[in-house]
Amino acid sequence: MFREATVADLPALTDLEREANLAALGHVFPPDRFPFPADDVLARWALVLDEPGVHVLVRDAEPARGASRIDLLAAYDATTLRHLAVHPDLWGQGLASSAIETALHAMDARGTTIAQLWCLEDNHRARRLYEYLGWRPTGSRRPAPWPPHPTEMRYTRLIPQSER
Repeated sequence: MFREATVADLPALTDLEREANLAALGHVFPPDRFPFPADDVLARWALVLDEPGVHVLVRDAEPARGASRIDLLAAYDATTLRHLAVHPDLWGQGLASSAIETALHAMDARGTTIAQLWCLEDNHRARRLYEYLGWRPTGSRRPAPWPPHPTEMRYTRLIPQSER
């Protein structure tokens, strides 16, 4: 179902992030005021793919949907779910939950007992999913790196013994 992303996936990673952000976060990053920073996001993905210990899982889109398109991405390291995006056409099908569980299983295999992630405070859809899956806000906040620098909040989740 998932495979590791490669450098050849850089444009598709950027495209998926753009599509998901426009659908989920247009109220936070109005595109007429804050155009999607495609070049910066592409450069960030190149750094993420090159970073030791970071895994980027993707799922290839159905061939009819676009030859080089991916419809899911999940990036994580030993303790942190760093990025998660699902193409809006596929929301509600359990892909995000499956990717999160795959990442948590990998973290657990590395000895992690508490996983973390950062989520935009105004990303209500993602927050509902994370909280449904047992993630809890910690109270930690920080500004997001992209203008207008909305607030991100930190979540953690215990990896239960039954998952070990």
